[in-house]
Amino acid sequence: MVNPRPAIIVHGGAGRGSGEWREARLAGCLAAARTGWKAIEDGRTALDAVEAAIRALEDDPHFNAGTGSSLNQAGEVEMDAALMSGTLEAGAVAAVSGIRNPIHLARRVLEDGRHVLLAGPGACDFARRAGIPSVPAEALITRTQHERWRQSHGTVGCVAVDRDGRIAAGTSTGGTPRKLPGRVGDTPLIGCGTYAGAAGAASCTGLGEAIIKMVLAKTSVDLLGSGRSPKEAAQKAVGLLSEHTGGQAGVIMVDRLGAVGYAHNAEEMPVCHITAGNQPITAF
Repeated sequence: MVNPRPAIIVHGGAGRGSGEWREARLAGCLAAARTGWKAIEDGRTALDAVEAAIRALEDDPHFNAGTGSSLNQAGEVEMDAALMSGTLEAGAVAAVSGIRNPIHLARRVLEDGRHVLLAGPGACDFARRAGIPSVPAEALITRTQHERWRQSHGTVGCVAVDRDGRIAAGTSTGGTPRKLPGRVGDTPLIGCGTYAGAAGAASCTGLGEAIIKMVLAKTSVDLLGSGRSPKEAAQKAVGLLSEHTGGQAGVIMVDRLGAVGYAHNAEEMPVCHITAGNQPITAF
């Protein structure tokens, strides 16, 4: 039996960008991957590594997650996030505001164990009871927001395998720019934007409504079971989404042995992956 090798891959959202903004997103993915990789090197779990990487992306205003999230039609921030382990433990939050790191709140929902998905005021009340501090709404809105709307990108994610072969996936987003208040996309829906199982894990980005219809993350992981590599599974899943919905999306994947793969049909999707014994690799 082949022993699993640790691996991590992050994405910074499917879309388009240019110049300094484009390079900043790639640099942010590299920094986040290194943050998650350090957690793995320190002997922490894949779940810890995924959370750490996504928190780094949420704190980077170049991404549509956490600080710098897109605004809805009411000019407010409503964020979604999900975290899942290969043993099917999962936690997710939807339409939350006033939380700097929604992926951490998703982690607390996972650890609490009573529910999988909490939304809106109920999720924010859970955050207060869990001791997660709130922040003013304006703290999450940056002056670059209008530039983000022009460039149209979003959603960050990470999947990883740790030294003991544990698998995890996580995704976080500020959602679609100018969305209707209360809109929930694919990110917090287990199997749609985020999924981890015994065969591997996937995190998705792109047109949430199309991703939901295709249950894209679960579809991608299921394709690993047919003998496909993560790269082949990602390409097949994105191809199916394009064929059946005409939407744009991207997916990053890792299998149980630590092989990574990704695919997208958008103009670009910044990614960075690190595997045992190798230097970080970045791409759009």
